[in-house]
Amino acid sequence: MSEQQPTLLSPRVLLPFVLVTLIWGSTWIVIKGQLGIVPPSWSVTYRFAVAAIAMFAFAMVRRERLLLEPRAMLFAVVLGIAQFTFNFNFVYRAEQHITSGLVAVLFALLIVPNTLLGRAFLKTPLEGRFLAGAGIAIAGVGLMILHEYRVAEIGAGEVLLGTALTLAGVMSASTANVMQGTRIARAQSMIVMIAWAMLFGALADGSYAWITTGPPVIEPTAAYIGGVLYLGIIASAVTFPLYFNVIRAVGPGQAAWSSVLIPIIAMGFSTAFEDYHWATLSIAGGVVALVGLVIAVAKRPARPSVSGNMVSVAVERES
Repeated sequence: MSEQQPTLLSPRVLLPFVLVTLIWGSTWIVIKGQLGIVPPSWSVTYRFAVAAIAMFAFAMVRRERLLLEPRAMLFAVVLGIAQFTFNFNFVYRAEQHITSGLVAVLFALLIVPNTLLGRAFLKTPLEGRFLAGAGIAIAGVGLMILHEYRVAEIGAGEVLLGTALTLAGVMSASTANVMQGTRIARAQSMIVMIAWAMLFGALADGSYAWITTGPPVIEPTAAYIGGVLYLGIIASAVTFPLYFNVIRAVGPGQAAWSSVLIPIIAMGFSTAFEDYHWATLSIAGGVVALVGLVIAVAKRPARPSVSGNMVSVAVERES
């Protein structure tokens, strides 16, 4: 009898998924505090330099082999630039034009390219229940986007530019997410692969920052340094291995549900720390998004076995 593939509700998947979602839901406020004296590209550089150091230290504690074969090292370069350079530079710059709440909500659309690219390149199957749930969730996200757009006291040009930057970040993140589901990624140590990807991402971030803004700039305050350490260690070195393991277990489509929940959590943090007031549209959008999630991940009735063998749900499970 073949072993049933895990789902998002499997305990070994659900626990890291919830932890990652809660931590990333808190990062939007911290990122906002990183914008100001220090150019965004340098803030991104510091974040992933710290994260890379933490990941290599963890790998050494685990006595992992640190070197990758040339093909895997090239893979780490591409992964690092997609995830830790393009993605985060786009996001940090987007927050200079639109509110962090709107950026967080727009990032919920990650579920769309993750699902489509996962189907195209990883052959992850699509089920009607998942597609229906995703469609409902996207409608809920649309309501939240509409609310954030209405309350943003900025011009249409700023909104369009911030939205374009955010969507570019979404596509960069989705590319990296799907890369984590490939055979070459699965063949490598997760910790070592991410450590190298973060190092290459930080080097690319630093090169871009120096070329476009000049030598390094630092804000010597406890709030800024603390933010860099939190984002680098807790929100990067801790979370990315957990998140990429979720992708390997259930596929990029299901893993992207974190991006649907994160803006709701981010709004909760904003309510506590920034006096954010929930409006009818944002409440309705959050409820609809959660309903879509429940529909998409609800367990199906068990199928009868065929010829004494359990029917395999999917090679990589639904996404």
